[in-house]
Amino acid sequence: MKMNPSCGSTVMAMVVLLMLMLHAGVVRSGCIERERQALLDFKAAMVDDYGMLSSWKGHDCCNWNGVGCSNLTGHVITLHLQGELTENEYTTVERVLKGKIPSSLVELQHLRYLNLSSNYFQDYHIPEFFANLTRLRYLDLSSCHFGGRIPSQFGSLSHLTYLNLLENDLEGSIPYQLGNLSKLQYLDLWGNSLQGTIPSQLVNLSTLHQLYLYSVNGGEGQWLSTLTSLTHLHLEFVLNLNHSYNWIHTISNISRLRELSLFGCSLSDHFLSTQRQKLPKFKFPDSLSILGLGANTFTSSLIFQWLSNVTSNLVDLDLSYSLWDGGSTSNHFDITMQSLERLDLSHNQIKGGDLEPFANICTLSSLSVLHNSLAEDLESILHNLSAGCVSHSLQELDLSFNQITGSIPDDLSMFQSLKRLFLSQNQLRGKLPENIRLPSQLEALSISWNSIEGGIPNSFGNICSLESLDLSYNIMTGELPDAIHHLSRCSRYSLQDLDLRNNKFNGALPDISIFPSLKALYLSENKLNGKVPKGIQFPSQLEALVMNSNTLEGVIRDSQLHSLSKLKVLDLSGNSFILKISPDWIPPFQLQVMMLQHCMLGPYLPKWLQTQKYLKQLDISNAGISDITPKWFWALSTRLHKMNISYNNLTGIIPDFPLRLMEYTSIFLASNQFEGSIPLFLRRAVSLDLSNNKFSNFTSFLCANDTAERLGQLDISKNYLSGQIPDCWGNFKSLAYIDLSNNNFTGQVPTSMGSVLELRVLIFRNNFLTGELPFSMKNCTKLVMLDAGENKLSGTIPPWIGSSLQQLQMLSLRKNHFFESLPLSLCFLKGIRFLDLSDNHLWGRIPKCFINFSAMTIPERLLTDSYEHSYDVNHTNGRYGYSYDIIALLMWKGVEHIFENDKLLLKGIDLSSNQLSEDIPTELGNLVELVSLNLSRNNLTGRIPWQIGRLMSLEFLDLSRNHLFGSIPSSFAKIDRLSMLDLSHNNLSGMIPIGTQLQSFNAKSYEENQGLCGLPLEKLCFVEEPHQEPVVKTQEEEHDDFIQTFFMSMGLGFFVGFWGILGTILFNRSCRHAYFRFLNNLTEKVVTRWHY
Repeated sequence: MKMNPSCGSTVMAMVVLLMLMLHAGVVRSGCIERERQALLDFKAAMVDDYGMLSSWKGHDCCNWNGVGCSNLTGHVITLHLQGELTENEYTTVERVLKGKIPSSLVELQHLRYLNLSSNYFQDYHIPEFFANLTRLRYLDLSSCHFGGRIPSQFGSLSHLTYLNLLENDLEGSIPYQLGNLSKLQYLDLWGNSLQGTIPSQLVNLSTLHQLYLYSVNGGEGQWLSTLTSLTHLHLEFVLNLNHSYNWIHTISNISRLRELSLFGCSLSDHFLSTQRQKLPKFKFPDSLSILGLGANTFTSSLIFQWLSNVTSNLVDLDLSYSLWDGGSTSNHFDITMQSLERLDLSHNQIKGGDLEPFANICTLSSLSVLHNSLAEDLESILHNLSAGCVSHSLQELDLSFNQITGSIPDDLSMFQSLKRLFLSQNQLRGKLPENIRLPSQLEALSISWNSIEGGIPNSFGNICSLESLDLSYNIMTGELPDAIHHLSRCSRYSLQDLDLRNNKFNGALPDISIFPSLKALYLSENKLNGKVPKGIQFPSQLEALVMNSNTLEGVIRDSQLHSLSKLKVLDLSGNSFILKISPDWIPPFQLQVMMLQHCMLGPYLPKWLQTQKYLKQLDISNAGISDITPKWFWALSTRLHKMNISYNNLTGIIPDFPLRLMEYTSIFLASNQFEGSIPLFLRRAVSLDLSNNKFSNFTSFLCANDTAERLGQLDISKNYLSGQIPDCWGNFKSLAYIDLSNNNFTGQVPTSMGSVLELRVLIFRNNFLTGELPFSMKNCTKLVMLDAGENKLSGTIPPWIGSSLQQLQMLSLRKNHFFESLPLSLCFLKGIRFLDLSDNHLWGRIPKCFINFSAMTIPERLLTDSYEHSYDVNHTNGRYGYSYDIIALLMWKGVEHIFENDKLLLKGIDLSSNQLSEDIPTELGNLVELVSLNLSRNNLTGRIPWQIGRLMSLEFLDLSRNHLFGSIPSSFAKIDRLSMLDLSHNNLSGMIPIGTQLQSFNAKSYEENQGLCGLPLEKLCFVEEPHQEPVVKTQEEEHDDFIQTFFMSMGLGFFVGFWGILGTILFNRSCRHAYFRFLNNLTEKVVTRWHY
């Protein structure tokens, strides 16, 4: 078909126009292919768990997220791939790239802007080839976890105006070549581990506006002399500044300087006084408005006198962590500082009266005095502060983390402009006054972690600007509906955060939808009860709904959640809610935290979980779920920091596909029906609980080629695992807790177990292990608990247990085949709390040196090793601590009981069912904190030591089935906590000592002792007093007995002496006459001498 001429001319015009536009740079034809390929190579090298590069597909790379091209040439000129890190109370949300940056990026020769900040390139150095991107003007590699040195080649980036290497792990010295960057305006090296002296070549950076240095040597400060364009200077923890005065003199010449931080530079009162002598005319530039002097040592008021002389235009002053212990400030500090708006005095040693001088700084809007030594009454502290003009200007007052006493005053309105008041972590008591007067502009009030009682006053509802109210961790009471009603006046429209957790509020859940602006509601750990009202709705702005650990119940339907499009945290755990959700429901929200433990979700796994792309914590344990776990669920788990699906009835094989868990993930799959092999991807967890399932193989999991750097806890107890324990434990560098108990393992304990050097807890109870404990285990010197009971282990008890594992607090080798005598090296276990060697073939005597078990002689609260059980793991931002529970299975009163951390204060010795012989050592009587002592079923002979009566904490004592003879020590009658006693099947004789405790036991406790008599036995004793063993006496009792005997002796002596003489005189006439003649003669002699 022939083209219409008009159409042809139109097409031609369009082509010409397109060519002109391309030439003029109005339209580009797409990115350069080699640059596109370089970007694809970068994408291939990155671990992108969050889809940051998901748009990087197609031909035109200029349309990819984070990529910017020149409209004129099509070359890539900007690459903005900044990661994200959001933290809240519950979780950390990361959106980062990981991996090694490929050299293909050097193809981006026209790149001017490169931002890779807040990503995760740990274990890698900053690529030197970045120096080949010679057109770079902006380079941001902050918070990327780079190691190694700053590349000296960066000195060749002559066009660079911005260089940010903040918060990496860089070491070595600052390259002098950075002095070549003559156009540099911004340089940030803060938060690294750099060393050495600041290079003098930095003097060439005359255009520099902002400089941030950390923990290097400042030298004499000559490098500052030409940096006169600086507006921001941060020299934090910089060394040697306290020995030189050149730098401070130079600072006075930086006329544009607005912000100066000398945080942690070892400045002191001495430095200030010396500086005044050497530089008497020194003053900071008039432009300076922000000054940070925190973490120095200004113990006296000299700092305020000095500041009054050297600056007058400060707006923000930081004197935190300065050890200032109060005292009077400069007489004219408040007069000089008439521009000061923010003052930080936190982390010092200030007392209440020290705040008075600041009451007359009429511009002061923010005052922080948290973490000081304020111990006065709150009312007097506020009265002193409000005496000056600061009562009109103050907008924020932080008095948290002190020891302030008293109650909340009934009038706080004296601070007319106050918007934020923080009083948490003090010793405040009493009720909130019913008619309390609050500042009319109050936005935030925190009185958490005190001892406030009663309810929320009515007057709180009248504060129309109130946005945040934190009354958590007190002992407040009353009906929650009443408290909500009191806030339902004009404050209902402004309130955004309401925190009432850890109080004693009761009642049902009221209507919360009356707060249209509410973003966070915390009601956890109260005494709320009753059913959730049918049809209850929640505020549409809600981001966090936390109601865990109450006794609420009722049905929650998806229709009640449809308005919560902004919800990020949902915690209903520990209640009895029933969630009735449609199978095809698509939630309007994207949760980060979902905690529904003990809520009924079942019987199927909620399919709507697939829609939650940003979920970090998931707890649906004990939720009545009986389902085959689908593959999509395990894919979801790779994005989680914590997943708990324990105590359900989930079944199936966990697929072993190449999934990558998030780093630092804790996974709890206990008490389900999972079977088959344990998949490899679970090795990346920090804590892994697979107990009480049907797993039958973990060899591939344990013996994979890679090193499991971060796995700290592994519990695979109560499974169907069998055969020999694989000898591959050397790959686990952080393991602190291993529980292999209640399986069917056979063979010997693997030698490589001794290479797990961080090990604190090792449990392989109730298997079929044989042979001796490997000698290599002596290297596990951090062991706190070793439970190898109920196996078939043999040989002697290794002496290295006592000599090398001296941090042991619990040792159980019960029900094995150990033989020979007890090694004396056990006596090195000074911290041992529970020792169970029962049911073996041990013989010989019980060592007297058990007296060295000092943890059994001292109350737990006084022991230096009585600490929370925890271990550390290397994290992105340093080392993080993780706690673990010691769950011990112990024989208690003849029955196996499980004891957890707090109940492991139980202290005991169990040597029963062996062939131990000879006497019971009297030294055991010194272990006065013993709660349980079981020496039954041995061949012990001799008398029961009366010193056992010193064990006043004993609740369990079993000496049965031995060959003990003699009487029961009367000291036993003083052990008033005994709830179980068994002395049966011995050769004891005499009367059972009288004491309510001993007579309360069943006669079986004394049976088969032919010579015993008295209650509770039917056999009566003879009338004669039976021979008794010495009664145990305390030091005070022994002193009382001595005094009593002393006075009895005095009385007897007086009686004998008195009647021995007077009786003779009264009843013998000749003696009586002789006595009176003697008295007459004596009287005459005395009188005669008196007269002369």
